Amino acid sequence: MGYAGLAPLLALASVLCLLPAASAARAFFVFGDSLVDNGNNNYLLTTARADAPPYGIDFPTHRATGRFSNGLNIPDIISEHLEAEPALPYLSPELRGAKLLVGANFASAGVGILNDTGIQFVNIIRIGDQLQYFREYQRKLRALVGEEQATQLVNQALVLITLGGNDFVNNYYLVPMSVRSRQYALPDYVRFLVAEYRKILSRLYELGARKVIVTGTGPLGCVPAELAMHSQNGECAAELMRATNLFNPQLVDMVRGLNRAIGADVFVTANTMRMNFDYINDPQRFGFTNVQVACCGQGPYNGIGLCTPASNVCANRDVFAFWDAFHPTERANRIIVGQFMHGDTDYMHPMNLSTILAMDREGRL
Repeated sequence: MGYAGLAPLLALASVLCLLPAASAARAFFVFGDSLVDNGNNNYLLTTARADAPPYGIDFPTHRATGRFSNGLNIPDIISEHLEAEPALPYLSPELRGAKLLVGANFASAGVGILNDTGIQFVNIIRIGDQLQYFREYQRKLRALVGEEQATQLVNQALVLITLGGNDFVNNYYLVPMSVRSRQYALPDYVRFLVAEYRKILSRLYELGARKVIVTGTGPLGCVPAELAMHSQNGECAAELMRATNLFNPQLVDMVRGLNRAIGADVFVTANTMRMNFDYINDPQRFGFTNVQVACCGQGPYNGIGLCTPASNVCANRDVFAFWDAFHPTERANRIIVGQFMHGDTDYMHPMNLSTILAMDREGRL
């Protein structure tokens, strides 16, 4: 066999050398909404975008990347703990070859559990399409490394999924007398959401995901946008908090039931409500001076409209809990991921991410 015949084998060997060993970084897949989108919406004709300043003001490149943050978002910080580079947005043309081995981020700002959530943003990657892209990604991966290695990489990967907030903020409560609020009383709507979410998680399992962090919703009524619209004296908006307090416990119960049905702790719940409330209730303990006003925005609490070059922007992002009307600052994201890593079972159930990674190193997962 001449060199020309050896070339494809040498190329395959070079890729296989890049496959993560048991002690190396595992692949990472991300699904969900703007809290975890790292740039997919940049490639879409949509109003749900974060690709212009001052977004990214504290990112390593100081440029807007499509992350709804002043700097790093939750998946970026998890990737640091995995000692891996951030997984690229699935729509990025750079996601090819060895980059596929890192994983992929399928998240899209504006999406929810339901297909009609976020329709005002027009062109977003709804969760069913994110799962379809995950199938497409696996076809590319099999073509790169073969069936066995591809299956192993997906099975051993860490997966993060963040959904639910938009189903309230950008659906049920988007306008007075919305279609969904006329169709369902709030308790019935929450049961409907949780039942639909179970189908999504089951599909993830069918697609090979074996260690999935499922986040609850944060305190939706406490974000600057809701304070600007509904708060009289700075108190969190009661109706949004009612929705959150109904949704999160039912989500946890559903996930535990799903794990029992599977016979393994595939899904891990993250109590992001409590993670956020820790610093909202005791800002000084975490070094925050402001947990109500967004760093970037305008109007009451800087919670009206979008974060744009014309917005007010705070000078010190590290003392603000919220970057824009809905999203945490990088500093707040680091506090949240710290609980992902080390939180007890009140925060992460049935185990935290440090335990998952330790078990992985010991070959028990």
